[in-house]
Order: sequence, then C-alpha cells, then structure tokens
Amino acid sequence: MLWYILKLLILLPLIGALAWGSLKLAQKMQARMGTPATGTKRVRIVETTMLSPSLKLAVIEFRGREILVSASRAGLTRLAEIPLGDAALEGDQA
Repeated sequence: MLWYILKLLILLPLIGALAWGSLKLAQKMQARMGTPATGTKRVRIVETTMLSPSLKLAVIEFRGREILVSASRAGLTRLAEIPLGDAALEGDQA
C-alpha cells in the first residue's frame, strides 16, 4: 500500500505538468500559426443574424468585399457579394 501511495505522489504531479505543458505548447503554436506577422486578420465577421436554431446569416469582409453567407448544418452558402466601397452607398439609400 505504501508503494502505491508513493507512486501516486510522484506520477500524479508529473502527469499534471505534462498536460499543462502540452496545453501551453499548443497555445503558443496556435498563436504563431493563426495570425499573420502584422497582427491583422484577413477575414472579419461584420454582422451575424440567427434566423432559426439551425440557420444563420453572416456578413463577412474579405479582400475588400462584403459577402453575405448562409450558415446551416449542411454548410455555408454564398448568397450575395458586393465591393466594400459599395456597401456604404447601399446603406445610405435605404
């Protein structure tokens, strides 16, 4: 019984340290791979609207365009796309 408790006292902190280290490493690698060196993202979600529990509309800004997409369980569907400069003009006309 003493041998079991001794092993437990040694191995349990070791396993915890390994788990903590792997999470920190994953966080560091994700930060390095996720964003460009400038710190800005190329894709930006402008607005989202939930139409039903399984259907959502989203406006995404990407490379100078605003893209309206529908997100459902089946995937994403592009509905409309306008250049970024025209988006402000169309909002003023409404």
